[in-house]
Amino acid sequence: MSETIGFLLNDSARLFRRAFNARTRSSGITALQWRLITYLKRHAGIRQGPLAELIEVEPITLSRMVDRLAEADLVERRPDPTDRRAWQLYLTPRAADLLNEMRSVAEQLTEDATEGLNADERDQLIALVERVRANLSRRECQKETA
Repeated sequence: MSETIGFLLNDSARLFRRAFNARTRSSGITALQWRLITYLKRHAGIRQGPLAELIEVEPITLSRMVDRLAEADLVERRPDPTDRRAWQLYLTPRAADLLNEMRSVAEQLTEDATEGLNADERDQLIALVERVRANLSRRECQKETA
């Protein structure tokens, strides 16, 4: 029986996260925390609510994650100049160093995961998965605005 594309993508992502977590266990950073740090690099100054939506976790879950990352001196909260009740999130210099270290772990994991694929096949895989993601994102956005 052939698996569906959804099952294959989801199971591959699960295995990727598990392997990433195993490789970064000594750093104390999980795949989800790394994802949060990566989004913060792209969206410096974002507030917690929009960040929770981006990484698809509940706001209280994100708040706990940010608390842990702040205690580890990886993230800092700064007052939002437009809303006294809100905080903006920024990476610390220590997080930048960690990002570089985690990036090399992710690159090696990608190499391992795509072993046996030549450069053209890797490029094609990336293009196809990006197209699937774009299709799903577009449909999700259309559904939200309807």
